[in-house]
Amino acid sequence: MVQERGKDWCCTQVADVEIRDLRKCFGNVTAVDSLSLTVERGEFVTLLGPSGSGKTTTLMMIAGFETPTSGDILIGGESVISKPPFKRNIGMVFQNYSLFPHMTVFENIAFPLRMRKLQESEIRKRVLKALELVRLPDYPFRYPRQLSGGQQQRVALGRALVFDPPILLMDEPLGALDKNLREYMQLEIKSIQRQLKITTIYVTHDQQEALTLSDRIAVMNQGRIEQIGTPQEVYEKPCNRFVAGFIGESNFLKGKIIDRIGETWLIKTDSHLPIQTPYIDSLGPGMEVFVTVRPERVFLLRGEDAVDDANHFEGLVEEVNYVGEIVKYRIRLEGGEALWIKKPNVTGLRKYEEGDSVAVGWKWEDTGVFVG
Repeated sequence: MVQERGKDWCCTQVADVEIRDLRKCFGNVTAVDSLSLTVERGEFVTLLGPSGSGKTTTLMMIAGFETPTSGDILIGGESVISKPPFKRNIGMVFQNYSLFPHMTVFENIAFPLRMRKLQESEIRKRVLKALELVRLPDYPFRYPRQLSGGQQQRVALGRALVFDPPILLMDEPLGALDKNLREYMQLEIKSIQRQLKITTIYVTHDQQEALTLSDRIAVMNQGRIEQIGTPQEVYEKPCNRFVAGFIGESNFLKGKIIDRIGETWLIKTDSHLPIQTPYIDSLGPGMEVFVTVRPERVFLLRGEDAVDDANHFEGLVEEVNYVGEIVKYRIRLEGGEALWIKKPNVTGLRKYEEGDSVAVGWKWEDTGVFVG
């Protein structure tokens, strides 16, 4: 990578990305539909969504491997729609690594530099720096088959960064790794991205991965962006039912708005349980809505204990799931609806068993309400 005098090597051509009204159709199927997005210089933005939401197709259009049906893509203020992939100067990391099996680690990382016809002395200097960056300084002469999955992914990352690209694109890069290694590599990728300050667009369907890595998350569904915001924003304040259901876990209860009480709406569920939610001026009495609350925001007490919150109900423990660091309870409420509740598995915290009578409750501020 380019070295400035007196400075450690880093990404010296960091650029912003602007996507304008991008659309991609495959026959009668619209994979990406009027998508617009701006990624600031040095920002880490994740495209998050289920399979078929258009996130990988969007990434491939930015890289130049797919041609948009309409719209524009600007990198550093310049349109790249008419440029082939090799002229966009973008670093790319794929899920399957795409390493050359007959080349050593050194040769794999050096490949993009040799394609650019750099001198051998410069190639050697840059490759060794890249190996240091991805923490593989002792592996230059090994072949991909001699490496673990995590080490192969590091080589792929080093190859994507070694020519100092202004943009780094990553398509499900950790999907083939086991859980522990995947979580470790998430921290490694974020550390390297922060060190280099390189503009990064990352694709995943893993919500936890997106929350861990991203400066902002664009939640995609059916070719469109449903919501874009910081991890805290999309988790704490989802804009609609899809985002609330896709990011993390949520309980949904169907009901109807009855009246306004101060700064809250009073909603009665289909079984006539009264629930208070934050007041939203776009809603009104008589509207059918879905009420949502995160499992970790629900209090869980013995049935004889009081719950001093706006929303509190009697219930019965119907199911107990032990999940290591947490315990999940399925509670059947007095009206017939069920809630999932998550509690940390810590010493001293009261445990419950199937058949226990309990009281549940949550603050009205922790309640979401969505139409449709």
